[in-house]
Amino acid sequence: MFNNIGEATVYQFDDEGIPTDSTFYSSGDFFNTYNALEPRLGIVFLIDESSSVKASYSKNNQYIQQAQNSTAGSPLHIWFPSSPNVKPQIGHQFALGYFRNFNENIFETSGEIYYKFSDNAIDYRDHADLLLNKYFEGELLFGKDHGYGAELMVKKNKGKLTGWLSYTYSRALRKIDGINNNKQYSAPYDRPNDVSVVMNYDYSTRISFGFTWVYSTGNPVTFPVGRFEYGNETVPVYSSRNSYRMPDYHRLDLSVTWRPKQKPDQKWHSEFNVSVYNAYNRKNPYIINFQNDPDNPNTTYAESTYLFGIIPSFTYNFKF
Repeated sequence: MFNNIGEATVYQFDDEGIPTDSTFYSSGDFFNTYNALEPRLGIVFLIDESSSVKASYSKNNQYIQQAQNSTAGSPLHIWFPSSPNVKPQIGHQFALGYFRNFNENIFETSGEIYYKFSDNAIDYRDHADLLLNKYFEGELLFGKDHGYGAELMVKKNKGKLTGWLSYTYSRALRKIDGINNNKQYSAPYDRPNDVSVVMNYDYSTRISFGFTWVYSTGNPVTFPVGRFEYGNETVPVYSSRNSYRMPDYHRLDLSVTWRPKQKPDQKWHSEFNVSVYNAYNRKNPYIINFQNDPDNPNTTYAESTYLFGIIPSFTYNFKF
C-alpha cells in the first residue's frame, strides 16, 4: 500500500499537459491510495549433484519513480512519487536459467534468459521544462516498455587464481504515445552489451594481485542533428528519441595487497593496498555538449566532458 498525504496541491492537466484546475489538501490529509499484491515464484529442479535448472516469476509495483532526460548535454534524473496523476509502474519478470559446477565445485557456470514487461512506463514530453516547474507532472507521458536478455557467467572459486567472467546481452525498449512519433524506441538504460572480468591472484600468503576490467555499450541519447534561425535565436533540431549512443564505457582497475608477517598469537592484523582506478586513463564521457565554433558561426562541434581519469590510491586496513 502506498499513500499520498498532504500538505499538497494536485493539478489537473489536459491532453497537452496544460494545467486546467487544482485541488489543495491540508497537512495530514490522505488524498490518494494505491495498493497491489506482489507475488513471487521460484522453482529449482536438481538434475544431479552438480547441475540444476531454475525458473522464476515476480511482479513488482514501483511507487517512487525516476524519469531520465536523455539529452546528452544534461544527464538529468528526477525522482518523484506516484500521485493521482502518476500511476505506479507495474512490472512482470520471467527468468529461466541452467547452472552447473565442475571439478568439485571449483568452477561454477550459469546461463540465464529473462523477459520483462511493464505498464505505466514514464518519460518526458519533447522539449519538457523540468527544473523548478510546479507543473512538472504535466510534462510526463505514460506507456509500456519491455526488456529481454541473456546472462552468461564462469566463476572459479578455489586456487591461487580466482575470479569470474560474465557477459550480459540485454535490451530495454519503450513505446509511449506522443514520443518518437508513437514508435518504439530505446529506454534510457538500454545497454545491449555488458562484460566484466574480475581476477584475484594470490602470489603468496602475504601478497595478492587484483584485476578488474569492465565494458558496456554507451547509453542512448538524443542529439541535435540540425538547427534553424528564428529571429535572432538559433534553435536546435533534435533526432528522434534516444536514436544515438554515448561512446562505449570501459576501464581497467589494478591493485596489489601486501600483508605483514603475523605472529601466531598476534591479535592485530593489517594489510596495505595500492590500487589504480582506470589504469589506462580511459576518458569515458559523462556529458556531450554541442558548441558553436567561434571562428565559424555556421559550424557546430561536439565537446565531451569526463569526470575521472586515472586515479591511484593507497589503503591501510587493520582489524583486532
